[in-house]
Amino acid sequence: MIAETVCSAVSAAGLGIAAITAYRKRFLAAARIAAYSLVPLGLVMTGAVEWLARTAFSPVAWAGFGVLGGAWLLFMTTRAVERRRGGTRKERKEAKAAARGAAVEPSASVPSLGQAARPAPRPQAKSGGADAADDFSDIEAILKKHGI
Repeated sequence: MIAETVCSAVSAAGLGIAAITAYRKRFLAAARIAAYSLVPLGLVMTGAVEWLARTAFSPVAWAGFGVLGGAWLLFMTTRAVERRRGGTRKERKEAKAAARGAAVEPSASVPSLGQAARPAPRPQAKSGGADAADDFSDIEAILKKHGI
């Protein structure tokens, strides 16, 4: 009952201020003040003020706000963890598969693009310095491949 009276008084005062503002020929500001001052009156007439007063003193309503806050906290926590990990599970799986498909064997002269090709046998490490020019043949092949 008191909330409705206070809201009605606030609306009446706001409409009075709007009338004074209109008298000073500031019609746009007066219309805006009148709109703001009619909001509390509309809330009283729709019953929102009574509902708010009942809700403010209800322990069940406050428990509901607590549950909503907990749900929001869980949602935000999962979003932060998801961002830190780099996306959803499906996106991480696709990224891992793409990384595996684009990997190049260190001694390969042609990148493996996911083809089921048999890898070339690795050359045996030769002891001694007799065939030092042969050791650079891999490097020469890589440089020729890249046009250097």
